[in-house]
Amino acid sequence: QVQFVESGGGLVQPGGSLRLSCAASGIIFSFDAMGWYRQAPGKQRELVADMSMSSDDRTHYADSVKGRFTISRDNAKNTVYLQMNSLKPEDTAVYVCNAALASNTYWGQGTQVTVSS
Repeated sequence: QVQFVESGGGLVQPGGSLRLSCAASGIIFSFDAMGWYRQAPGKQRELVADMSMSSDDRTHYADSVKGRFTISRDNAKNTVYLQMNSLKPEDTAVYVCNAALASNTYWGQGTQVTVSS
């Protein structure tokens, strides 16, 4: 059974930084892609960033986070990271780890990120 351990969320002031981690276990092969979604109160879940777990290093970012967020990976640990800089109040949401393998999609439990002064 695939499980995720998400960490790094919390409360930060506007302009601050946080680093989220998502470590996957319970799989034999590496995922095709891993990434992060977020869901703010009253809003739909949206893709924040994702990246290929293969050698092509393909990444994709939501327009709202380009230039501020960076996604990275550690294949050996089946772990993906999200470095979030210059955080804004509108980044406040539950951030959920996502992974894809063939036609299957897996979700973490989520970690709360709150940006407030």
